[in-house]
Amino acid sequence: MCNNCNLNIDAERTDEFGQKLLQIVNHSALSFMLSIGHRARLFDIMSEMEHATSEAIAEQSGLNERYVREWLGAMVTGGIVEYDPVLKTCFLPAEHAALLTRAAGSNNFATTMQWFSVLGSVEDRIVDCFSEGGGVPYSEFARFHEVMAEESYNSVVCGLFEHILPLVPGLEDKLKAGIEVLDIGCGSGLALIEMAAAFPQSRFNGFDISEESIGRAQASAVKRGVTNVTFQVQDVSEMKMTDAFDLITAFDVIHDQAKPDQVLREVNAALKPGGTFLMQDIAASSNVEQNITNPLGPMFYTISTMHCMTVSLAQGGAGLGTCWGKELACSMLEEAGFNNIDVQELPHDIMNYFYTMTKMS
Repeated sequence: MCNNCNLNIDAERTDEFGQKLLQIVNHSALSFMLSIGHRARLFDIMSEMEHATSEAIAEQSGLNERYVREWLGAMVTGGIVEYDPVLKTCFLPAEHAALLTRAAGSNNFATTMQWFSVLGSVEDRIVDCFSEGGGVPYSEFARFHEVMAEESYNSVVCGLFEHILPLVPGLEDKLKAGIEVLDIGCGSGLALIEMAAAFPQSRFNGFDISEESIGRAQASAVKRGVTNVTFQVQDVSEMKMTDAFDLITAFDVIHDQAKPDQVLREVNAALKPGGTFLMQDIAASSNVEQNITNPLGPMFYTISTMHCMTVSLAQGGAGLGTCWGKELACSMLEEAGFNNIDVQELPHDIMNYFYTMTKMS
């Protein structure tokens, strides 16, 4: 019997759900306009202006007025920008700018809005995967490495010295004295380059499977003028290194891996006795019922379906997905040989858990 075929439908409940869907339609549309506002630097420009017409905003930003005017229509009706109907001027409140501009750093939500167009570029392929299985490789995602670098800057680099490194007692003193550091899945290398500049006595290494990302990292290191950091293309599930590093970091990396269990074993082997593994990963549970109240639950499962899970499956991998969760993460870390795992959260970061552990002698 079909439970949904009951003709005694609660009209009020249907109406409430319809209103929710209408809200989703409008909010989904706004996500694209917020992304465009970020990429075109309109929020940055408007944050420095008083009430202004579309012509003035277009002139200040060097953009086409007709497009700016239509974009402003979305911002005004969406409650992002304030509007004076008499003077026909727009204004970005300081309270909104604090969450939408590059100056906002890790609080900049507009950076995250870019993901929806990135994910949308592979929707047809994802639909095929629902029927055929398999996955979509990294190479098919438009602008992935560019957006990931910006997201990593906000989520890792902005809080690296003030919040993340202090999670490991005594780590900064060791970095100042000089230790060997490896970042796996280093991407464009932003975190490593910042650490290399701050701690010239330490030596930093970045591994990533993406040639494009490693190329970006190498170019950035040269531009920054740091000489104590190296980057190389490397499958981190096949490092085959023993007792080589005092510190290994993995920022938002493990759940994407084709062979996450093997990667964690390789990390354990590559650490020197007494060395530290610092792993940042998504703040979620392994159990969907515990993620219902997670403020980013829908976002996590969406980006997992359309990126994190599918890139792993494309390699014939485990397909852990974004919400592999704290429970499974701790279990896999223990199976890889780690114990005394400490899971910490940062007050300003609702997206990530930070796992710290020391390799026993």
